[in-house]
Amino acid sequence: MCRSIKTLRPPVLPEEATEEEIRAAALQYVRKVSGFRAPAAHNREVFERAVEAVAAATAELLAGLEVRGRGEAPSR
Repeated sequence: MCRSIKTLRPPVLPEEATEEEIRAAALQYVRKVSGFRAPAAHNREVFERAVEAVAAATAELLAGLEVRGRGEAPSR
């Protein structure tokens, strides 16, 4: 697990996650999976497409989640 990716849903985050927060989490995920902090020029396009795909999937997930008992602590 990439420890620098933060939880982006309530009650951990009191409001909806911003596009910037979602993209930052996606970037951290792609960096972790690929093993590259910054891709070489020949890998930049596929790296950016992966970040965009992960960000889109994350936004879709967050939009579809139903959070119950907002006062509860998040389970781990």
